[in-house]
Amino acid sequence: MAFRWLAWMMAGSMAIGSAGPAFAYLFWVQPNFQGEPVKGDEPGIGMPLPKATPAELRAHMLWNMRAGLNVAALQCQFSPILLTVPNYNDLLAKNADELNQAYKMLGAYFKRTGGKAWQKAFDQYTTRTYNGFSTMHAQLGFCETASLIGRDARKLGRGNLTQLAINRMREFRNSLVPTGDMINARRWISVPIQPPSMSKDCWDKKGLLKARCASVSYQQASSDRRIDG
Repeated sequence: MAFRWLAWMMAGSMAIGSAGPAFAYLFWVQPNFQGEPVKGDEPGIGMPLPKATPAELRAHMLWNMRAGLNVAALQCQFSPILLTVPNYNDLLAKNADELNQAYKMLGAYFKRTGGKAWQKAFDQYTTRTYNGFSTMHAQLGFCETASLIGRDARKLGRGNLTQLAINRMREFRNSLVPTGDMINARRWISVPIQPPSMSKDCWDKKGLLKARCASVSYQQASSDRRIDG
């Protein structure tokens, strides 16, 4: 009888699956860094810009994305297939006007709010923005995400880069949190909520459950695990 139960359990209740794979080079299943679009004044998105206008915050997000992709072009060359260098070079060449407008708008913000020391404040903002994307322990997730954002930037026409930054900056920042491969992050297990009949009529001479007795209802249970590597 124990053998029959074990055989049934192995055949019917060990349906295990994992989270669907995403487009990724450095992971089997890429961690999910996605987030909602931002305005630019949320905590942890970038250097705070007190009293910034909506237009200045948009420029702020574009400049942050530019800085992040620049850092990726330098830090992610260990994997040329990510194309972080050509992605960044394409961004500079194709979007020079939009990037220059953002730079001028940020300069105007610091002139308006920084007084006589505005240039020093602007320089500190630029340096800290770049340093804010430098990472070691989260390098794989950061480089993978930078590759995806840079690839999407290359698909855009001129003048659309700022909206991409607004849509993807939360994701870009989330990628700076150390996270391992998520191939084993989720398991789905079919758990029987009603066992099969133990009547002798339901089992053949080999101890296998007959099909007419295999009508069992199941309930799926999931287990989310974060695999830090």
